[in-house]
Order: sequence, then structure tokens, then C-alpha cells
Amino acid sequence: MTDTADPTPAEEAMFAADEASLGLGVELLEHGEGTAALRMTVTPAMVNGHGIVHGGYVFLLADSAFACACNSHGPVTVAAGADITFAAPAYEGDVLVARAEVRTRYGHSGLYDVTGLRGDEVIAEFRGRSRSIRGTTSKEWG
Repeated sequence: MTDTADPTPAEEAMFAADEASLGLGVELLEHGEGTAALRMTVTPAMVNGHGIVHGGYVFLLADSAFACACNSHGPVTVAAGADITFAAPAYEGDVLVARAEVRTRYGHSGLYDVTGLRGDEVIAEFRGRSRSIRGTTSKEWG
């Protein structure tokens, strides 16, 4: 993954307006064409009754990395579907990183893989399917 000085307009506008991710302290670490890496620290509010991070937060981090990677190409791109496999638990205080990478793009569709990490340990694997839509901002979707 390469660190790029300027995100594309779609990526920049999309992440800057992503109150769900920003409100949880998610940070954009790296981005490039078809790639992105985001980081999040697990807070006490993210831990479930088993003392591990709720899977929804791991999914959100991976989904946000997926969104940045698939919007790096320019047109507004949204999720058409996604799946996640949890490989290991994460705990309060853990720093998680999601690394997204395009696998293929065809027509208006794409396939992206995201690896969720705690240090070097894989905690989740996410596969997202994208769809580009009309316009370069969400306000132009019609």
C-alpha cells in the first residue's frame, strides 16, 4: 500500500463526512488507488458481555477501509454486499488496523478484500462487493 498525499475527491469527501467512523476515533492511515488502511482503538463502550470487542465494530472498521479503497477510483461507490469471518477476538485497549485492497473491478462492480489486524495477528477477513453509481458526490445519486 502506498501513502498518497491527496485522496481523490470522492474518498476525501466520503471519509471527512463519515461521522460513524470519525465518532469512534477511526483514522485513515494510508490510501492509494484501490487500497486503504484505517486504525481504531477498542474502547470500553465497544466491548460486549463476553469481554471482547463486539463484532459490529470490527465490521465497521473493515467496511470503512473498504469504502475508502473502492472510492479511491473517483466515482461514488457503495457496498453491494459484504461478508466477514472472525478469526480471533480483540479486547479493550487493542489497536486494530484494517487493510483493504482491490482484487478486481469489472464494469460498475468491484471486489475488495480487507484484513483486520491486531499487530501482526489476523483477527478478521472481510470481502466486500462494490457498485459505482452515477455522480461524483452522494448528492448526485439520482
